[in-house]
Amino acid sequence: MDDGSELSLSVAHIVRRLKGSHLHAQIERRAKECLHQPEIRLDSLREDVRRFLRTSGWERQLQNAVYRELQVQRPPSHPAAPLEHLKEPLAYMRKAQACWEKRVLKSLNSMSAELGVPLARMRPAAEQKELTSKWNEMGTDEPDLTSFRPVFAPKDFLEVLISLRNPNYDSSEDVGVRSHWGLIQVPLDVRDIPQLRRAYAELNLTTGQLGIDDHAHIHPVVVEQDSAAAQQYSRQGCSTGLRADLWALILNSNNQPQDAMHYEQLTAGVVQHDLLVDSLIYKDVKLTASNDDYYFVFEDFLYQVLLCFSRDTAVLEHFKYNSATPPRSFVQGKGEDEECAVVYPPNGVIPFHGFSMYVAPLCFLYNEPSKLYSVFREMYIRYFFRLHSISSSSSGVVSLCLQFERLLQTHLPQLFYHLRQIGAQPLRIAFKWMVRAFSGYLSTDQLLLLWDRILGYDSLEIVAVLAAAVFAFRAENLMEVTSLGSAEAVLADLSTLKVMPLIQIFLFATAI
Repeated sequence: MDDGSELSLSVAHIVRRLKGSHLHAQIERRAKECLHQPEIRLDSLREDVRRFLRTSGWERQLQNAVYRELQVQRPPSHPAAPLEHLKEPLAYMRKAQACWEKRVLKSLNSMSAELGVPLARMRPAAEQKELTSKWNEMGTDEPDLTSFRPVFAPKDFLEVLISLRNPNYDSSEDVGVRSHWGLIQVPLDVRDIPQLRRAYAELNLTTGQLGIDDHAHIHPVVVEQDSAAAQQYSRQGCSTGLRADLWALILNSNNQPQDAMHYEQLTAGVVQHDLLVDSLIYKDVKLTASNDDYYFVFEDFLYQVLLCFSRDTAVLEHFKYNSATPPRSFVQGKGEDEECAVVYPPNGVIPFHGFSMYVAPLCFLYNEPSKLYSVFREMYIRYFFRLHSISSSSSGVVSLCLQFERLLQTHLPQLFYHLRQIGAQPLRIAFKWMVRAFSGYLSTDQLLLLWDRILGYDSLEIVAVLAAAVFAFRAENLMEVTSLGSAEAVLADLSTLKVMPLIQIFLFATAI
């Protein structure tokens, strides 16, 4: 397909996505209203209306909406490409993801049956009233959750990734001995350090970075409300005072009145119905964020956002480009008739151990629940979903694991071999960092600097680079360890690490 056809396909795809949106209705209404203005002439109608939309800021809003569509869901590469290829082009990845989903859903259904707790129920009026009254202080509630268990933990997911194999690939033909050292044995194309240097040129040692040379970062503040410019700005870090606005701008999450209304509707849904996954959310927050020195104060916010998130059917939209498929359950008393199957939970995402840590750092930036919610949802459907679904995406967790192992094998082969020989495979230690994008492991100021770059480069690849950089930084101590336990002890506390110097030194001061 030539460039012209591909461009036409992309334009048609974006127009179809935006048509019927709230923004489309607003622009159409403003365009009609401007026709009554004296400066709008019939003989130059098109140009005059365009000028009005440009000067009144609507053109910029439309540009940001188009930019978001391009970032979130890439248009299909070919008009005849099947939908499943848009989700995941490799058949063995699709099959592995489907098997994993069945296992997770089975775990959820087994828990429901064992505990005698329905997947969903209408709350009695008294319970609804009580929940409404304590909505802003849910952290004080201490429900008995001892019998509930997370449907899976990151280590369970890692075992599935380790078992992945491409049936069409003969690994014995691979010339590199090191390719057999690691746990991930699938042939995906990941970037080496020379390629990473080109891709992350703004992070080189001679360029000022926020978080290292704060005085050197004198770039003018992005006031034009331009998502693309804000994203470029974020590559060298965001200042604390600007970060919340810049992230919202990059994500095109402008918290319009309809967004606040949508959040209120979700809140009402939480009050009306009790879901089994609510208990999983409570348990996860209690086990993770509530025990974290940085995040325990945000316990109430986390409950509000995550309970609303579980009811948000707008999240289902991301399954068009996610290798996963939303889980389905059957309405009670209707048997297993496919016509009676419903997506459960309503957003199609079953929370797992550590899920609440995707939200916790955002609580430092947004103190208005509806704003916090809309930014988190956008972060999830752009980035975080890739950390717990099996895919061949360059930002997917499989690629991140492979890239981490390749970077260590190539640039620290002695360390990698030593750890492998003592039964301390590096990925078994680093996986928990990567699956949470380091949330809960770094100090919050450093984590936000890392997430600046995730947004700036529209990729999670930097997470794998940082994981390798941490091993490089602690290499001397790690060469002395003799067991997995002692290796984990060396890497147990990452809260004192400075993210940007580690990444810069690893990428730009490593001998090739």
